Amino acid sequence: MKAKHQRLVLAAVALCGVAGAGVLAASALRDEAAYFRTPAEVVAGKTTVGEPMRLGGMVASGSIRRQADGLTIDFVATDGKASIPVRFKGIVPDLFAENSGMVADGRMRADGVFVADRILAKHDERYMPPQMGDMPKNMKVPATT
Repeated sequence: MKAKHQRLVLAAVALCGVAGAGVLAASALRDEAAYFRTPAEVVAGKTTVGEPMRLGGMVASGSIRRQADGLTIDFVATDGKASIPVRFKGIVPDLFAENSGMVADGRMRADGVFVADRILAKHDERYMPPQMGDMPKNMKVPATT
């Protein structure tokens, strides 16, 4: 076979390999893709039952209820316009608390309860870890060079 034909075959094989990798990556991302929704969007009917999504909002004050098994918690996620009951079975992050931000990955059930598979707690830029104690929150950290 001539060198020109070998290069063409090699280029075709490389192109097929790149296309195959792209198809595999796209199918993997499709399984992991989840739309971000607020409680107001969910109440407005912009979701379907069983659709994977991320629900973002604040944990409503006085809404956290821990079940007897020690792992299951029920709470209400709100965005100020609407509220959605959420159920999660697992260990919640340390920052998870009432009146704090959260993002939950999961699906809506037909009864209107969002079942979370994972919960992420959000904090603002003023967050200070408990280990820092009484250190002033407005203290500037010196820049390093």
